Amino acid sequence: MNAAVRAVVRVGIYLGAKVYFVHEGYQGLVDGGENLKEATWESVSMMLQLGGTVIGSARCQDFRTREGRLKAARNLVKRGITNLCVIGGDGSLTGADTFRAEWSSLLAELVKTGGITAEEAKNSSYLNIVGMVGSIDNDFCGTDMTIGTDSALHRIMEIVDAITTTAQSHQRTFVLEVMGRHCGYLALITALACGADWVFIPESPPEDDWEDHLCRRLTETRVGGSRLNIIIVAEGAIDKQGKPITSDDIKNLVVKRLGYDTRVTILGHVQRGGTPSAFDRILTKDVTTAMNEKRFDDALKLRGRSFQNNWNVYKLLAHIRPPSTKSGYTLAVMNVGAPAAGMNAAVRSTVRIGLIHGHRMLAVHDGFEGLASGMVEEISWERVGGWTALGGSKLGTKRTLPRKYFEEISASISSFGIHGLIIIGGFEAFIGSLELTEGRAKYEELCIPLCVIPATVSNNVPGSDFSIGADTALNTITTTCDRIKQSAAGTKRRVFIIETMGGYCGYLATLAGLAGGADAAYIFEERFSIRDLQKNVEHLTEKMKTTVKRGLVLRNERCNENYTTDFIYNLYSEEGKGIFDCRKNVLGHMQQGGTPTPFDRNFGTKMGAKAVAWITGKIKECSRHGRIFANTADSACLLGMRKRSLVFQPLSELKEQTDFEHRIPKEQWWLKLRPILKILAKYSIELDTSEKAHLEHVRHKRVSLESNI
Repeated sequence: MNAAVRAVVRVGIYLGAKVYFVHEGYQGLVDGGENLKEATWESVSMMLQLGGTVIGSARCQDFRTREGRLKAARNLVKRGITNLCVIGGDGSLTGADTFRAEWSSLLAELVKTGGITAEEAKNSSYLNIVGMVGSIDNDFCGTDMTIGTDSALHRIMEIVDAITTTAQSHQRTFVLEVMGRHCGYLALITALACGADWVFIPESPPEDDWEDHLCRRLTETRVGGSRLNIIIVAEGAIDKQGKPITSDDIKNLVVKRLGYDTRVTILGHVQRGGTPSAFDRILTKDVTTAMNEKRFDDALKLRGRSFQNNWNVYKLLAHIRPPSTKSGYTLAVMNVGAPAAGMNAAVRSTVRIGLIHGHRMLAVHDGFEGLASGMVEEISWERVGGWTALGGSKLGTKRTLPRKYFEEISASISSFGIHGLIIIGGFEAFIGSLELTEGRAKYEELCIPLCVIPATVSNNVPGSDFSIGADTALNTITTTCDRIKQSAAGTKRRVFIIETMGGYCGYLATLAGLAGGADAAYIFEERFSIRDLQKNVEHLTEKMKTTVKRGLVLRNERCNENYTTDFIYNLYSEEGKGIFDCRKNVLGHMQQGGTPTPFDRNFGTKMGAKAVAWITGKIKECSRHGRIFANTADSACLLGMRKRSLVFQPLSELKEQTDFEHRIPKEQWWLKLRPILKILAKYSIELDTSEKAHLEHVRHKRVSLESNI
């Protein structure tokens, strides 16, 4: 919420508006006085990394009454405020809508009672409201992501990871209760991200014999060698009759029937705390109605496509066992390029969904090199257990490209009987797969369907807005920047120059700049000269004359071969003498490591599931008399996230969209965010507002049948 407050204040001031803080929410609006204070540029410094809200928030009974809203309206009119930005959940935004609907009648009543003059009423005749959903309780419609939910998922996953290490030592079953009275989003994403054995959500109550099914599932995983069972419960979980299913009910069942050592953890408000981020599907009132009327299939559909896809992937991974009849097909999965957090989640999902389809699954170690030298082995369901939480690459990964190994790779494909290949990796995975398709003309063994899943911290693979691993890297950089800035809390006037990874791609530097409140972020895609550097130094010099005494400058590792990190550090140190001093940090490979974020775990899981479904269809399509022959462009695809959809694109088509020399896509969506970074750092620049958002009315959402994954 603080990041949103900061952006509203600074962009408002940039646009020439007078911006006010309303302290303590609607209560402050009703009480007026010192609760409404004019905001300054400096007043929102150093608040990005703070959880909660620095301007306070309060539940307000007064605002629920017309008398309270009359007082609030008078306080706004007296200050000439006619635009309100409301950041909150269901109650806050419903209150804002009521306030707007009543505005004219409130003003008329205030004029009548002498609260305001007719002139004041005329000057404030319209009230414009923008609502931003800041909530972890999914109870509002019209947005895929809400401010606060990604942070809640981070808190939950930190606790799950801590619990799992203990539980594995002791062979325990853990029942974890998360928030979600009417919405199972947090529970569902947590279950996907940690590979839970079972999840209970209010939208989809379990079948009537769920107790037998659950106990059978837990027994199977123990027999399979797992030392740990995880069950996730949303606080509003119910059975088909609407009767609550509590975490204690589940614990008692497991202890009584199976005799397992079982512990309950109720997370409660710990989910709200901590350092910030954003991610959610929000509830319409229609969902609640559908659930109350026990129309649970409708409730799931009303949640939207993303929620349904998550639910379908969870059910496949947790509830369906590999069939006894086999498909007769063999799929291989491999990692290529540098390690990226979330790769293992994608491999786990690929292997398990492949087994569910009846395929024989092979793991290739050490990328194309390993495929060439026969480092290939069959991989089982149990083998990939617990992989979602692991960073790096369990299969091993190398940057080597396949062209010089075509002979050996063809021999391996033939000897292991591989019918389809799923390649999870970065730019090398993309180029290497292109090389394999080019080799099809000479080597018939390479004529098998293949699918690339982008996984790299650099986020530089064409055909996808996001790559697995980029979110974890971004969180690592942001956390590090926060710590570095905080290290100077007691010192005066210091500028930090931090080098990020990314090759020639400036994604990490730009997004970390936005999240960390940087004064400048130097990237290859936006050329800069010595004059620009000088302007940045002068800008920081001016900044140091205010109450803000710290500066943050990010530099992408390959933004300019001459203006190196050392050069920029020396320039700033020399020019800032007597005004500020400098420190530099090269973050290096720490950006690749660490535990994957909830987003990367979930993204990797969904990408793996989607890739297997596609490649299974493609193998059947290319099967002739028991042999696979795939040599069309659409039999070698990259699975990418484009806006809100996961789409398969032929590798040959993506060649046109790629700058191969600099290993980046020719067009990158995040470059449009660059002007905002500069505005928030107080640069006078032109902001292009020509791209209008489509205004949607989302009062009623039709139930439409969505295709499964």
